[in-house]
Amino acid sequence: MTTATTGVLRVLSSRDLAQAQRVIDRDPVAHCFVSSRVRISHLDSWRMGGEMWGWSEDGVLTSLLYLGANLVPVETTPEARRAFAERCRRMGRRCSSIVGPDDEVLDLWSMLADAWGPAREIRATQPLLRMDADPVVPGDPSVRQVRQNEVDLLLPACVAMFTEEVGVSPLAGGAAEAYRARVAELVRHGRAYARIDDGRVVFKAEVGAVSDGVCQVQGVWVAPEYRGLGLAAPGMSTVVQLARRDHARVVSLYVNDFNTVARRVYERVGFTDAGTFATVLF
Repeated sequence: MTTATTGVLRVLSSRDLAQAQRVIDRDPVAHCFVSSRVRISHLDSWRMGGEMWGWSEDGVLTSLLYLGANLVPVETTPEARRAFAERCRRMGRRCSSIVGPDDEVLDLWSMLADAWGPAREIRATQPLLRMDADPVVPGDPSVRQVRQNEVDLLLPACVAMFTEEVGVSPLAGGAAEAYRARVAELVRHGRAYARIDDGRVVFKAEVGAVSDGVCQVQGVWVAPEYRGLGLAAPGMSTVVQLARRDHARVVSLYVNDFNTVARRVYERVGFTDAGTFATVLF
């Protein structure tokens, strides 16, 4: 346990579930990913795939930090970030990225950079978008849920998108089996959508996280030779419709500020601003 002038840092457990959920619920869209992990695990570290740290002031939980494959701050105060950063420095880096609201992520990174750096890339401005109504452009009727026997059709598109977006293959370092299992899990739960023409994925997107009332889309991708043909907006329109039907009434995503093509597509579909994220990649 770490103490500071007015606060206490500790690893949370199922006994803290109600308090933690109240912190997350301050911004359900921004905290969709963390909420989804809490929803699955009830703060059991093994089921959550990481730990949840909490920062309390005068006995009241005010800030959270999720530590898994990603490091994700939730409603962190400056005092909480200092305490979280201090413990993270002592532990050493175990995550592949820091992601979340831009002010919190960049402040945390400023306190971790000399111990955890250098970063492979810092994406300081990533618009967070949301939709809570049906799309304003017609959908593509060919976009549908991916079937369980189509995992191996979807996998190359997922690998291509991840590599293009992040800069490294998700299969690197012996991770191929785990990555395929993750794609298969999304398909099994009806969270992978694609247009498949003649046995090839030409458009796809997944719902990467589902919480109470909000889901987060990830992995939006059009095959390179099909880009510029107008598939993205109708495809996303259908994904939003199906995600709202199947998973949650509010659909969110975040996008790199420099990806002007994608930002125009999301604006056409009807997404609106919900904040700004930042990501530090290692």
